Amino acid sequence: MDTLAYLHLAESYETSVNSESGNLADSDLCYPELNWVPEKRGAFMLLLSCAFGLSSLGWSNPAQALKKGEKNSQVASLQQKLQAAGYFKQAVTGYFGPVTEAAVIKFQKAHGLKADGVVGSQTLAVLEADLGIATPAVVKPKPAVTKTTQKKSSPPSSQTSSQVSLQRGDLSYEVMAIQRKLQAAGYFDQPVTGDFNAATEAAVMQFQKAHGLVSNGIVDQRTLTVLESGASIKTTTPPQPAKPVVVNSPKLQPNTSMLRRGDISADVKSIQQQLQASGYLKQSITGSFDAATEAAVLKFQKEHGLIADGIVGPKTLAVMKAESSKSPTPTNQNSIVPDKSKELKTPIKKPTAPAPKTNSIKFASEPTQPINQPPQQEQANNEKVLAAAVSEYDFAQPWQLETKDNIQKNSSSHSQKMTLKKTIAGKISPKSVVHSGNGLFFAQNMMYNHTITVYNREHKLVKVIPDKVDLSKFGYSKFKGNYRGAPVEASFSQDGKYAWISNYQMYGPGFNNPGSDKCNPEQKTDKSFLYRINTDSLEIDHVVQVGSVPKFVATANDEGLVLVSNWCSWDLSVVDTAQNKEIKRIPLGPYPRGIAIDAATNQAYVAVMGSYDIAKVDLNNFSVKWLKNIGNAPRHLNIDPTGKYLYASLNGEGKIAKIQLPQGKLINKVSTGNAPRSMVLSEDGQRLYVVNYSDNTISKIRTNDLKVIQKVNVGANPIGITYDPQTREVWVACYSGNIMVFQD
Repeated sequence: MDTLAYLHLAESYETSVNSESGNLADSDLCYPELNWVPEKRGAFMLLLSCAFGLSSLGWSNPAQALKKGEKNSQVASLQQKLQAAGYFKQAVTGYFGPVTEAAVIKFQKAHGLKADGVVGSQTLAVLEADLGIATPAVVKPKPAVTKTTQKKSSPPSSQTSSQVSLQRGDLSYEVMAIQRKLQAAGYFDQPVTGDFNAATEAAVMQFQKAHGLVSNGIVDQRTLTVLESGASIKTTTPPQPAKPVVVNSPKLQPNTSMLRRGDISADVKSIQQQLQASGYLKQSITGSFDAATEAAVLKFQKEHGLIADGIVGPKTLAVMKAESSKSPTPTNQNSIVPDKSKELKTPIKKPTAPAPKTNSIKFASEPTQPINQPPQQEQANNEKVLAAAVSEYDFAQPWQLETKDNIQKNSSSHSQKMTLKKTIAGKISPKSVVHSGNGLFFAQNMMYNHTITVYNREHKLVKVIPDKVDLSKFGYSKFKGNYRGAPVEASFSQDGKYAWISNYQMYGPGFNNPGSDKCNPEQKTDKSFLYRINTDSLEIDHVVQVGSVPKFVATANDEGLVLVSNWCSWDLSVVDTAQNKEIKRIPLGPYPRGIAIDAATNQAYVAVMGSYDIAKVDLNNFSVKWLKNIGNAPRHLNIDPTGKYLYASLNGEGKIAKIQLPQGKLINKVSTGNAPRSMVLSEDGQRLYVVNYSDNTISKIRTNDLKVIQKVNVGANPIGITYDPQTREVWVACYSGNIMVFQD
């Protein structure tokens, strides 16, 4: 039953259509910028505003009542209204299917109407009147029907029902309403998503504590009453957002800012002067915090009993100032050495998020819908991340202490701390970010932006590649004109010349039955396409049709094959790169996803997310064997450079598994955070970086003993990750709309 439940919930938002059996209206293809199909979060406000504009069109005639089987703009308007009233939880499609009918019946029953599932003028009038009551900004209209309208209860909408108890793990429009109220009261500074996540729970607990309520993070009737009636009158003032911080050029302020490699400022120049005067820096004064400056800072910190991270924080700065007043040299025996024992006895307390309520979340679903957030909220989120980074360096963790034992025991890569170097924003919704090996980074932005954005090592945008393509030009003659895709993942050839991009689905005439989160081969959902992009021209130069809802892509080391896992057709596509076509389809079972290829043995490992197993595919003859009972819902795979170990993120149990090859023996598991998703290994295989989707964190794991040695806060919903061995930078794709680059 666990597996069946998981199949129902896993990646519940990785879908672009309603779960109803209807198709898109032709009008949806004419206005793709409205994103009618996949919306569950981001465009809710747009849909809601459209609902009122469309409400009066074509409804006056009783003969025009809407019923099951119809597909038009009036149905879309109806679905929008039902969404706003809290009765319709699916995407707006314009198709009146069984889910829409069930929502109508539920609404009719709740309002004393004839529960026939048909929307006539009477049902419509009550629905519109109900929206008028529930929406604060709308004047309450008189109900069009009085005798037959006997409201049993007011349904959930922008005002939460008194019968609803909300808690972590819930996903609904009621949660959106709570998040807005918490925002207005000053307790919630995250995007309004409708997802009752850890940040929402923390805000509720803070609100409850400030108002003398039971601080359990659950929005019950009492909490709701206080929130709706007096949220703006608080007994305790919640923390206010920090003042804007410039990510790349922080000002040196006491106890609040840090200088690190990559910064350029007068403060850096001052630090260099002090280091030069003390004999630690031999290079010229430039004001640029370069490698030589970092090395000088590291040497200074080690010789003065500080945490050797190469970053000039408040403690390092204080010791520097004390040292400069005495004009010491690096070998001066009278140097001021802080008492480390005192520092450790009274550390600056690092903020911690509330512990996850594991009993309230059955499984970690994986939404494809990004969270739209205004620029000021995105900036506030970035500032929050910076503040967390500062506090992290002010508090010495056991693995950070530069004792002689630790220096001998750990390599510098293990003891070194990841630090935020750059936050990249813009019109992006990155599902993944992948390094080419040659200094280019591709971010796949799904159907929400219909683009692949390309960046260089200087974190500059090189090009925005649209996913629009004329399929007929590549031999698919039945598809006339331009089509759009939905980029998910990328894989590069070994020389970095080509990038292969999977597309969740295609948009255009002829694609009428797209896949969804709950799908199987019998549904015969649309096949999709793999794009090939030349990294010199950054243009799509070929396309290959593969299975339904292709997810992960992996390029074999001999570059002769490209493998694609197909979510809805439950199989693995094998593409011959010389022929540029699919040559084999290998059935694997429900929901294949991550792929890792062992070049030495020519074996491919495929995570089958609807099971506990990992498929082992022999690329010589395409036979399949299995690594059994690895863990619940394996999602992503990494294989270490030696080929000795395979790592798997287990989406169904929130752990990372280490597996010995070729035996397939499970060695150990470790919990890294809530909902670990994608992973990437360092070039030597000694460090594994994991994004924790629901925690909004990334974890750094020491692979020899599978220990988490660092955990860093990032933006909302980290989903993709990649690593550049040349710069030792970790790039993290946050589905909420940014890419964060960390130095390790």
